[in-house]
Amino acid sequence: MNNLVSARRVLVVEDEVMVAWAVEDMLTSLGYTVVGPAARVDQALSLIENGSVDAAVLDINLNGEKSYPVADALIARGVPFIFSTGYNKTSVHTGYLGYTTLQKPLDGSILEKALAELLVPTMRMP
Repeated sequence: MNNLVSARRVLVVEDEVMVAWAVEDMLTSLGYTVVGPAARVDQALSLIENGSVDAAVLDINLNGEKSYPVADALIARGVPFIFSTGYNKTSVHTGYLGYTTLQKPLDGSILEKALAELLVPTMRMP
């Protein structure tokens, strides 16, 4: 297991219990520490406020409530995230189109690659 991965805490925001468990299983099998899961925006915001997270996987639609306030809180803290959705990319609010969006059901290898791209330290040129 990669020590850089095992030190990473990933917030899972998902309202469907079975999907949340599947994402949690994928992340733990990849060596990440899972924060949550949170099924509502207020739960996710509380987890962000009360703990540290290195990245997040956000379901866009949480039982009719959009997770964009969670995305905004993460953006304000410089925490990268991935949206997940059962809808197509055209359902993503235009202000968030620049963020990685994965289609459900999530594929473990695609999730692994997307998280790795988010969490790779930025190379600085001298």
